[in-house]
Amino acid sequence: MPAPSKPGILGRLMGRSSAQPVVRRTLDDAMLEQLEELLITADMGVDTALRVVANMAEGRMGRKLSVPEIKDLMAGEIARIMEPVAKPLPLYPRTPQVVLVVGVNGSGKTTTIGKLASQFRAAGKRVVIAAGDTFRAAAVEQLQVWGDRAGVPVLTAPEGSDPASLAYDAMTKAQANGADLLLIDTAGRLQNRTDLMEELAKIVRVIRKKDETAPHNTLLVLDATTGQNALNQVKVFSEISDVSGLVMTKLDGTAKGGVLVALADKFGLPIHAIGVGEQIDDLDAFDPQEFADALMGLERA
Repeated sequence: MPAPSKPGILGRLMGRSSAQPVVRRTLDDAMLEQLEELLITADMGVDTALRVVANMAEGRMGRKLSVPEIKDLMAGEIARIMEPVAKPLPLYPRTPQVVLVVGVNGSGKTTTIGKLASQFRAAGKRVVIAAGDTFRAAAVEQLQVWGDRAGVPVLTAPEGSDPASLAYDAMTKAQANGADLLLIDTAGRLQNRTDLMEELAKIVRVIRKKDETAPHNTLLVLDATTGQNALNQVKVFSEISDVSGLVMTKLDGTAKGGVLVALADKFGLPIHAIGVGEQIDDLDAFDPQEFADALMGLERA
């Protein structure tokens, strides 16, 4: 996985070149404060940054440590927080499995749906996509492009149609076609939260007429570049829909991937995948150690 920033967030601490003589620094309060500040700058949030540094320092105060040793210890602590949430999207025997995809506009929802569809189709699953953001023609068009790339049918409705009605029709078609998965895109207009809440609630009510256990997953797509704002989005979407897991996009271009650690620490929701680029196969399973190493700028042999 590409590193969020080439030297990692600790590169700034004590020089970046591995060719320099090994510098050892005493682990003292001043050093801990520096480390905390760096983690907070990487959007880890104060509470999580303090916890990571405190755990790393436990039993090591006063010891002289090199940069690689510090990076390794910090990466270990971060991976430990992330380990319990690294889970692939669960697949159920019930078909069609309905996956409701939520998130603010611009978070990478449409792209993520296309990539998921492509992956499941490659795994031999029959997939149908429903373009449920019926108020944004551009969103529907973009989804159709991704559907074509993935070789997956995209069901649409005229602009301004009722998204719940489209979801119901999509369920009917997915059942008739023997589809394994139905991915439903939704609107992401957080500024009128009440409308969005009602819209999502109605979609859920309507698809439950077809299958009382649906939706089987509610995926929240978050953009890593929004930093700490991602915490607020998880809170809001968890209130308005039953979020079951996260996908974090745009982790290729940000040094602020630390927000993912804060999310794991605060909410404990499964992280199903991470987006690391614009290509159809740029959706990776979430690997806690790889992520932690990349965040710290650690290259393992």
